[in-house]
Amino acid sequence: MLAFPIPANGWDRGKQAQHLLSRAAFGPSAADRARVEQLSPGGWLDEQLKPGADAELEAKLAAHYPTLSLTVTQALEQYPSIADRAKELGVQDKEEVKAMMASRPYELPRQLVLELTQAKLMRAVKSRRQLEEVLVDFWFNHFNVSAEKGKVRWLLPSYERDAIRPHVLGRFRDLLGATARHPAMLIYLDNWRSRASGLNENYARELLELHTLGVDAGYTQEDVREAARVLSGWSLEGKGSDDWGDFKYRRRAHDTGEKRVFGLVLPAGGQMDDGERLLDWLAQHPKTARHLCFKLAQKFVSDAPPPALVEALAAEYLRTGGDLRAVYAALFGSRAFWSDEAFGAKTKTPLELVVSSVRAVGDLTLVQPQLVKAIEAMGQPLYRATPPTGWAEVAASWVSAGALVSRINFGLKLAKNDMPGVQVPLASLPAGDPELVVDALAMQLLGAPLSPDSRETVLSAARADRDPRVIAGLLIGSPEFQKQ
Repeated sequence: MLAFPIPANGWDRGKQAQHLLSRAAFGPSAADRARVEQLSPGGWLDEQLKPGADAELEAKLAAHYPTLSLTVTQALEQYPSIADRAKELGVQDKEEVKAMMASRPYELPRQLVLELTQAKLMRAVKSRRQLEEVLVDFWFNHFNVSAEKGKVRWLLPSYERDAIRPHVLGRFRDLLGATARHPAMLIYLDNWRSRASGLNENYARELLELHTLGVDAGYTQEDVREAARVLSGWSLEGKGSDDWGDFKYRRRAHDTGEKRVFGLVLPAGGQMDDGERLLDWLAQHPKTARHLCFKLAQKFVSDAPPPALVEALAAEYLRTGGDLRAVYAALFGSRAFWSDEAFGAKTKTPLELVVSSVRAVGDLTLVQPQLVKAIEAMGQPLYRATPPTGWAEVAASWVSAGALVSRINFGLKLAKNDMPGVQVPLASLPAGDPELVVDALAMQLLGAPLSPDSRETVLSAARADRDPRVIAGLLIGSPEFQKQ
């Protein structure tokens, strides 16, 4: 029996699969279309919400990207900074050390971010656990940390692996706690420095504004300060800025006085349990439920989701104690998700565009740096969003004339087999008549015919150059393919 039914909406199975795989996956692939056809949309979703292991893919990732499994301590030891390597070698001239390390780039800390990015793209294209990969991307963005901040780049593999990935199909409270205690977040928002005698409010502010209640919840600056007092002493092992590792609670750094945060009263004398009680309080708050469910509806339905849907999801969140799997089921089982208004209403981010293009027309063997750079060229360097807000979810941030040119250029390079690591066979296409080629490729990429205006634009180019690879590249740049 399915976990939830799919509301009847008059769509045929092909349109249902197109919509579902454009939102709950990184775009349709031939294999996933076949899987939806075999199981039905509801059956595919049920499988995605309770995914089995993808052992073959994980083995490939482990073989090609060994840094994914490093602990925080191992990452710091195996990929020292230039300053640390200079100290280790007793060399005073850092330029000399920099030149030496540049000759062996695989030893540089940037290798950690590169391998993590390559693995992310491999999973997004090839994983059978598509919904999980979309959710890992969503929740990482919600709890954003950036490789551009200090030593965060050393911590990113562990952060995604240990704090984000295990909890995206679990309870929000567990996800919240895992990110709060992870060294990447403690460094990124400076809470590791926060002491009773010298509070740092950065993490406390983003905890309330971004991670839980939302900016319009009605909390005050005093609430932010009190939250910082609650979380004082949540720090790291080690004694200085160059000597630290995993999470450590520092009893002497904690403010033990009474605290009041947005209606929560914590009596004097508390220790680390002050912070845990605050996270409990925030995770179950109705404002948090509404904030999180708005973001989920905005991600999966439309930039301006129906308020009734947000309220229904928030009610499910509160009813289940923040069970994210139950919230996803309610979202994907809603009429709003399967509505005509939602179909094609979202604009792809550069990540979504690149991955959905490869899934639609290509076969990915191994992610090469050129694929990573293609996403960067469109304005989304992965793991390097500097503000705590992460990457924008709405179309306005990604739509511009310059962005469209970059997207078309990528489509042409991909279709012409000029993207190392990706093969685009474009097999079994009609020969000769440009209209037949355009229509066949449109069905392969879009699952539906082009609009009359887009079809005429592509046909005009096709009559001048009948190479199906040029046509495929133009289709990737078409308005229809930019939408999901």
